Amino acid sequence: MEEKLAQRPASCIKIVLFGSESTGKTTLSEDLASHYKEPMVKEFMREYLQGVWDTEKRICEPKDIIPIAEGQMEAENKLSKQADNLLICDTDLLELKVYSEAYYEGYCDPQLLKHALNNHYHLYFLTYIDVPWTPDDLRDKPHDREGMFQRFQNTLDKHQKPYFILKGNREERLNNAVKKIDQLLKDKDREF
Repeated sequence: MEEKLAQRPASCIKIVLFGSESTGKTTLSEDLASHYKEPMVKEFMREYLQGVWDTEKRICEPKDIIPIAEGQMEAENKLSKQADNLLICDTDLLELKVYSEAYYEGYCDPQLLKHALNNHYHLYFLTYIDVPWTPDDLRDKPHDREGMFQRFQNTLDKHQKPYFILKGNREERLNNAVKKIDQLLKDKDREF
């Protein structure tokens, strides 16, 4: 298991869209991938849990967390080899840690926690809750949006992860994210 959760070294800049459900992470990830013509790591948790819902009509259980984490890292490690300069991640293991603790009375598998904290990303975009809630089969916290946002922000603060809060409409979020990423890319070019 440990090997499957490990983040492989990569020469590209990695950014993560981070935050609670229905805050525009996937939309923005897709917009950024299109803008930069770089790969995007999809949220494996959504694909996995939709399959569980469709076949078993159940929600996530603790036994699902590690297979989700392994699938997320497999996709990230594969796509990081294809990225020229930038990899856009529509979530990471730290997000899975937040959900695990929120749903399972503070519990997070020790291996997940280790890798969630050790993995390196250049910047987290914390998506704010100022976009409309969109229900689906998996989303279930429309009345605790502020509380969930605070969990995500507190996690970034506690573990001293670099982040920027994205607010506003789709265009505003994209423009602000592009400014931040462009600066990271400029700084990377100066290093070489």
